[in-house]
Amino acid sequence: MKIQRISDALSIKRTVDGGTNEQLLAVKAIVENVKLDGDAAVKRYTERFDGVVLDSLLVTLDEIDEAYADMEDEMLAIIQEAASNIRSYHEQQLRPSWMTTAENGTILGQKVTPLDSVGVYVPGGTAAYPSSVLMNVIPAQVAGVERIVMVSPPGKNGKVPAAVLVAADMAGVKEIYKVGGAQAIAALAYGTETIKPVDKITGPGNIYVALAKREVYGDVDIDMIAGPSEIAILADSTARANEVAADLLSQAEHDERACSVLVTTCEELAQKVLVEVERQLVELPRRDIAAKAIENFGAIYIAADLNEAVETINQIAPEHLEIITENPMELLGRIRHAGAIFIGRYSSEPVGDYFAGTNHVLPTNGTARFSSPLSVEDFQKKSSVIVYSETALKENGQKIAAFARLEGLEAHARAIEARFK
Repeated sequence: MKIQRISDALSIKRTVDGGTNEQLLAVKAIVENVKLDGDAAVKRYTERFDGVVLDSLLVTLDEIDEAYADMEDEMLAIIQEAASNIRSYHEQQLRPSWMTTAENGTILGQKVTPLDSVGVYVPGGTAAYPSSVLMNVIPAQVAGVERIVMVSPPGKNGKVPAAVLVAADMAGVKEIYKVGGAQAIAALAYGTETIKPVDKITGPGNIYVALAKREVYGDVDIDMIAGPSEIAILADSTARANEVAADLLSQAEHDERACSVLVTTCEELAQKVLVEVERQLVELPRRDIAAKAIENFGAIYIAADLNEAVETINQIAPEHLEIITENPMELLGRIRHAGAIFIGRYSSEPVGDYFAGTNHVLPTNGTARFSSPLSVEDFQKKSSVIVYSETALKENGQKIAAFARLEGLEAHARAIEARFK
């Protein structure tokens, strides 16, 4: 991580990873093999990549009971409260079907229908992510999805982490499978003897999961191709260096390719944050991961003023944005591109990750320029409703026929005129 003035910076770092050709070919082979061999292929890949031999892919009720027994009561209460906050927030996103009627009898509207089935991927690897369970499952439930399936890779003991199972059970998931990687995505998309296919797949994962989601897109829907985590902090002289550094590191510990950026108008703060990052890194359990992220994708930019700082933030279009300035709400309206915006000193990024209720599945790699956080709408589809009256068709029929003929589609025009012969 180094300090540079925005006027001297050649470009803003971004952590784009489209996968190597070798990775792409590997994913294609996995997907095709799961299509052909179903459960057998899934079990082979689970043994190969996770080192686990599975008799059954399904998580049993006994395993869920065991997971509850492994959790402290206090932690169970915290997960439950977080789930309640998330549900309350997402219930505000519900939009009903609607219709309008014109004087000539025309009725136009939109019918909102939940998806039939959704598959949720919850990553494993270096950490357990019960928060990802809640963030993906609860919006789908609020939307009205009847069948929600969860997949997550087993650990070396052949089990899904207790916290993940507890969160899934609390959220009401009835189908949970011990499957991870590209093979899990293929199983959700095309089905196996055990896992019935779904209509949409959501949830983050490693590069193989991301490539598999891209591979199956079109046969099923997906939420997004998520990249490494990002945070940008817009701060002035009122920000506290130790808090800013801690927030930068909160994302750096996710992944060696995570991106942590400070944009500030205060050179003194920039220098203090640089020192604080190095000091706090030493104390982190995941310091090796965080250190690589900070070294390769961390940066501190000094802006001439808040106008330049805001312009830079909009150029980055970060996944997470914190605004820690004297009057942060005054800047909110000028932020055009950010997945989630955290306002003020006490709105640290982990507040949104776990507990506030907003969704932490957010656009990365600058895609906040045109996309949004995961929401209830992602689990619904919309149908247009058209009821044209005889009066309306008589009023507009010749206009419609003329438009059709303009495009050279005579049958379209005659379909309208047939009503009046």
